[in-house]
Amino acid sequence: MLNGIDVMARQFLHAQPWFAGLPPAERETLTAHVRPLQVRKGALLLQQGDLDGGWYAVLCGLVMLESEADGQRRSAFMGVPDGEWFGEGTALKNEPRRYNVVALRDSWLLQLPQADFQRLQASDLGFNRHLVAHLNMRLGQAMTLIETGRMRSPEHRVALYLSREFWRSTRRLHLTQEELGHLVGLSRQTVNRALRSLAGLGIVSLDLARVQIQDDAALDRYLRQLAPA
Repeated sequence: MLNGIDVMARQFLHAQPWFAGLPPAERETLTAHVRPLQVRKGALLLQQGDLDGGWYAVLCGLVMLESEADGQRRSAFMGVPDGEWFGEGTALKNEPRRYNVVALRDSWLLQLPQADFQRLQASDLGFNRHLVAHLNMRLGQAMTLIETGRMRSPEHRVALYLSREFWRSTRRLHLTQEELGHLVGLSRQTVNRALRSLAGLGIVSLDLARVQIQDDAALDRYLRQLAPA
């Protein structure tokens, strides 16, 4: 008998846009092979350098991708919320992972094993179309990260990390200021000041230390005004 998280994992898989077009036998194989993974807040789920193949999705919760230099300096570069996949670069190249994956909250993830990922990538057009669109999204995020790294204004950096570029699957972020600080690479105090400035413009609201987008159009206008000429 399936428990609640197994049911959630199967429902998530079956809802993927590429899944319905697969042959029945392939759908049954994938349903049998995917597995849910639980990770507690602050725990290291996947480690940089590991050859832990597969494609991962966040069923519920929030994880952070961070790079590590010399086993000491760590730099977060992306958060992955509910409903999004990550790890496609490692899965495509079948190489050691280039970043750590750390849970910012108690989270449940889904793992699509490496062998299944590579079989789909080698044989299914619908899966590859979805993968190309996903990779294009990641490219846009990478360009935004490069732009963010050149910013001196904390307000601009925070606003970019709240934009649709990073949170396409949901606009109900419920991010804490601590979580946002981890992602942006700023202290909680600096993030708080930046958020209060954005709240004064009606862009976000702060409720019990959680961040909510109030006006997406205002956020877009704010970012356009600060964009380099």
